[in-house]
Amino acid sequence: MTTLKDRPNTALLVVDVQNGVVTGSHERDSVVANVAALVEKAREAEVPVVWVQHSGDGLAKGSPEWELVPELKPAPAEPLVEKEYGDSFEDTTLESVLAGLGVGHLVVSGAQTDACIRSTLHGAFARGYDATLVGDAHTTEDLTNWGAPPPEQVIAHTNLYWNHQTAPGRTAGTVATKEVSFKAGE
Repeated sequence: MTTLKDRPNTALLVVDVQNGVVTGSHERDSVVANVAALVEKAREAEVPVVWVQHSGDGLAKGSPEWELVPELKPAPAEPLVEKEYGDSFEDTTLESVLAGLGVGHLVVSGAQTDACIRSTLHGAFARGYDATLVGDAHTTEDLTNWGAPPPEQVIAHTNLYWNHQTAPGRTAGTVATKEVSFKAGE
């Protein structure tokens, strides 16, 4: 059983909300607005916001596609973790960033639901983190041409199964943006 000791803090994790990732994604504008609302809530509560940015096929580092969407701007002191794999922990600085912040609970938002969001949630949980998915603050593109269910079903299924995820000594769950409070005791 993996659990993290002496990690009392929470962080908001914003995964891959980049031009080349969310353009054309299901309910893109409302999801980006929800992520922006979460960022604002976290900043107001002085909870760390950790940004993750993917590079790889179609997302060349420094390209317009690689850039975060214009609606979201990391503050200068907010960590930005660059990645090349689905799981935001794989071959990145994310674990050391979170350890330095004393974070043991992640509130997860971003894209894409059926790739980097799922991989990061499972990666966090397997590494001992409590992981909360914000059910209306993640999205994916339509991959039905390749046999996937429609995006709204992918999102609904991910929200359903993450809400019922369990493991010894760790918590998981799915909440809506309006339910997220980063204030102590709420």
